[in-house]
Amino acid sequence: MAETPKPPPPRQDARIELLALDRAYEGFFRIDRYRLKHRRFDGGWTPELDREIFERGQAVALLPYDPRRDEVVLIEQFRVGAYAAGVDPWLLEIVAGIIEPGETPERVARRETEEEAGLTVGRVEQLAEVFVSPGGATERVTIFCGEVDSSGAGGLHGLPSEGEDIRVLVRAFSEIPAALAAGAFTNAPVLIALQWLAANRDRLRQAWTS
Repeated sequence: MAETPKPPPPRQDARIELLALDRAYEGFFRIDRYRLKHRRFDGGWTPELDREIFERGQAVALLPYDPRRDEVVLIEQFRVGAYAAGVDPWLLEIVAGIIEPGETPERVARRETEEEAGLTVGRVEQLAEVFVSPGGATERVTIFCGEVDSSGAGGLHGLPSEGEDIRVLVRAFSEIPAALAAGAFTNAPVLIALQWLAANRDRLRQAWTS
């Protein structure tokens, strides 16, 4: 039986004492177990803390936006995490994917938009880089807004080899504020991207239609 590889140590920080670091599980995702203590705000040290950290990799998400038609392109797909949480597992989202070694976030965003929505991205603007759940995971998501032509968007997409079954939906931006208020979106990247677009839409339309 192959020995489970050791995880790489994080960067050194004088405020943190790393006492032990082991890989607890390695499969489709990984789980690392940390034992550490860190400086308190009063200058002392915390007791030893044992924490399991979910290692999923770094991700990217992109909101496809047509500035001429003033439409956004959303996707709907099954999410096992939502199913396990006991809620409706078909979520409204934006395009997203995992960044593989050697890839840039923008390149992944463009590729995933073609695979998941059948759209080619023109100009892009990065709007945020956020932790998904920093209390227990290292994953960060780089979020973009990307220029697309939504006139022919729709249908079913995704890679069958990866078990993807994705429905593409086009929505006029005028519908989005009411949908946000009604709680139609429960996925963090889509909420962040749509709220960002609401604040930057006029500027973006002017820049991308000139």
